[in-house]
Amino acid sequence: MLMPKRVKHRKQFRGSMAHKATRGTTIAYGEYGIVALDPCWIRSNQIEAARVAMTRFTKRGGQVWIKIFPDKPVTAKPAETRMGSGKGTVEYWVSVVKPGRVMFEIGGVSEDDAREALRLAMHKLPCRCKIVSKADLEGGVSDEN
Repeated sequence: MLMPKRVKHRKQFRGSMAHKATRGTTIAYGEYGIVALDPCWIRSNQIEAARVAMTRFTKRGGQVWIKIFPDKPVTAKPAETRMGSGKGTVEYWVSVVKPGRVMFEIGGVSEDDAREALRLAMHKLPCRCKIVSKADLEGGVSDEN
C-alpha cells in the first residue's frame, strides 16, 4: 500500500473538500486520463486496485502514471468504545481529491485499449469520474459527462 515514509504530525484534522481542484488538472505525461467529478477521499488500497486493473488489462504494455498520493492519515476508534479518552489510532491513509483532478494517466497504448483500461480502473474508485484525452483538457475541465 502507498503511504508516506515519515510525517511531521502523526494525526490530522479532517479538513474540507470544498471548491474545485487548482493543481493537477492537466494531463502531463500520458495521452488519456481519469478526472474526478466529485470530491472524495481515495484510500491507498483503492489506488492500488485501480493501478492493478489498468496494468493487467494492458498486459503491462504502455505506461501508467498515478498522480495522487495518500498522505492524509485517517483515524478510527475501536468498536464499542465510550466517548472521550482522546483521538483514535491511524487506520489508513487517503488522498484528498477535488473535482477536476487528474488521478491516473495512461500512454503508449491504442485509444481503445486506453479507454477500456481506464474504464476498468474507474470501477475501483469511490467517486464519479470521466475519461479524458489530452486534447479534451486543452481548454480546461468541464462538468458535463
